[in-house]
Amino acid sequence: MGALYYVIAAAAVVVAAIAAFFLGITYRKKVSEREISSAEEEATRIINEAIKTAENKQKEALLEAKDEIHRNRTEYEREVRERRSELQKQERRLLQKEENLDKKTDNIEKKSELLNKKIAEADAVKEEIKLIKRSQLEMLEKISGYTQEEAKEYIISNLESEVTHEAAMKVKEIEARYKEEAEDRAREYITLAIQRCAADHVAEATVSVVPLPNDEMKGRVIGREGRNIRAIETLTGVDLIIDDTPEAITLSSFDPYRREIARIALEKLIVDGRIHPARIEETVEKARKEVDATVKAEGERAVFETGVHGLNPELIKLLGRQKFRTSYGQNVLNHSIEVAHISGLLAAELGLDVTVAKRAGLLHDLGKAIDHEVEGSHIQIGVELARKYKESEIVINAIQSHHGAVEPTSLIACIVQAADTISAARPGARRENIENYIKRLEKLEELTNSFPGVQSSFAIQAGREVRIMVKPEEVDEDSMVLLARDIAKKIESDLEYPGQIKVNLLRETRAVEYAK
Repeated sequence: MGALYYVIAAAAVVVAAIAAFFLGITYRKKVSEREISSAEEEATRIINEAIKTAENKQKEALLEAKDEIHRNRTEYEREVRERRSELQKQERRLLQKEENLDKKTDNIEKKSELLNKKIAEADAVKEEIKLIKRSQLEMLEKISGYTQEEAKEYIISNLESEVTHEAAMKVKEIEARYKEEAEDRAREYITLAIQRCAADHVAEATVSVVPLPNDEMKGRVIGREGRNIRAIETLTGVDLIIDDTPEAITLSSFDPYRREIARIALEKLIVDGRIHPARIEETVEKARKEVDATVKAEGERAVFETGVHGLNPELIKLLGRQKFRTSYGQNVLNHSIEVAHISGLLAAELGLDVTVAKRAGLLHDLGKAIDHEVEGSHIQIGVELARKYKESEIVINAIQSHHGAVEPTSLIACIVQAADTISAARPGARRENIENYIKRLEKLEELTNSFPGVQSSFAIQAGREVRIMVKPEEVDEDSMVLLARDIAKKIESDLEYPGQIKVNLLRETRAVEYAK
């Protein structure tokens, strides 16, 4: 009974569960159907709204397109009207130009006709003139007795002679005027340069005197068996003259550079008191370094004083060595500085490059710094040094031509020639001893007397002029010019002299008769 009850209860529960399941399914189906119906309605609504929106946008797009088309059409029509208006203006201008051209063409045709008429008239007049000219020429030929060609030749020959004479007179007048003007101008420039650059040079000798504190020092300088004096002379190349002169030793050498080294070394040895060969060698080396420093300082002073910049350091040292070189007693460095200043002044007066002129003047005697050490003249050595240190061709030519070895190729070279002559030939610049002076004057007179037709000759003005009396029966007026030129050429080739020598020929004719 109990079991049946449980079975029935379980069956009832199962039945209830099944009924509940079917009821749930039915309910869910109804709910689903309602949701589906609602979704379909919503979808239909959305589709309808989308269709309406699309139709509205389509209408708006059509309206906008119509507006755009209208605007474009309006703009196009406006441009068309403007272009049409411009074309109409151009057509009117072209029509106007065509009318103007037609008018001008008509005018030109009228003028052409007028010109043709005038040309025809001119041709007729020309023919008439030819006929008249021909008849006149025939009449002139009959009257004069000359043909036309003969008359032309006669007139041309007369004109040629007159024009030639006048041209010769004019050329002679112009040459005389310009020569006089050039001489005056040159004299003025040179005088101005000398006045603005006047320098006095003390003539240097070939000896130096070293004072001694006492005469006992002479023995110490000589040393045992003369070893000290031999060491000094060997190391310096200078002769020491120790004689009866009280408290003094004389240094003799043709080379001022060596003489200066010996003087400084000897003064240091005398002050130090220790005089022996080893000490002498050490002191001479120190003195050589001091002189080298002096050389460099003198070169820099010359460059600074003249305002010449950009020189190679080796050239500056060579310039400084000129401090210890002399020419006829004139210091070469001071001479070069003076030539540089005079060259600059002359270049300024002539409107040339002052810097280049000063540079050429300063370096013109460059070869004299080492001409006693290498072979060749100081001109050749100077040219080689200038080329070695990359100087300009103007400067090289000035060095090469300042003694007339070659022809100058620039005005600056001519200026350096003049400045060198001015510096060397001015009074007091150079000196020579009395013996050489007398020999030079005697040789000058002897050379001039060797020419045929010379009666006597006299060297005057300290050898700067030679006055020659010629024999009037052997030398006529025309030959005097040639004889003076030959004597000047001979003097230039055979003699050495500072400056220039004036050759002055005199010819005197006397007629003597006695009244009885």
